[in-house]
Amino acid sequence: MGIDMANTYSQIYIQTIFAVDGRLSLIRPEFKEELYKYMTGIVRNSKQKLIAINGMSDHVHILIGLKPSMALAGLVQDIKVDSSKFINKKKWVHGRFNWQEGYGAFSYGHSQLDKIINYIRNQEKHHRRRTFKDEYLAWLQKYEVTFDEKFLFKGID
Repeated sequence: MGIDMANTYSQIYIQTIFAVDGRLSLIRPEFKEELYKYMTGIVRNSKQKLIAINGMSDHVHILIGLKPSMALAGLVQDIKVDSSKFINKKKWVHGRFNWQEGYGAFSYGHSQLDKIINYIRNQEKHHRRRTFKDEYLAWLQKYEVTFDEKFLFKGID
């Protein structure tokens, strides 16, 4: 039996960040747009709102307007599993493509949206100055997220 959400009104904005397994630079510019369109479709088919998506060759940022009836973990799992299958079916990489286990998730208020959308859209500019590892550690520290660094970055250092 489903949950009656008729009188539920919400405003939940979550940025998720996840990396290619081993932090390998496998998301090539020539298929990035098609991959992001596919990921957008996964979010929309889950009846959620994709607000912004972008990334670099080794990671992706997705800003989602999340409905309270959707578990974020399930949505991220669907995005990662389905997009991995899509990349493998397209044979965009040699061998098997996988996303690294886990992800980062950070929430925002409506007044912060313009700033975070701009940040996601300008990934190339940000990463000229800062590596993904430095960026991710900065997010965790800014939001006071407790973490164990030995589990964060499988495959680098």
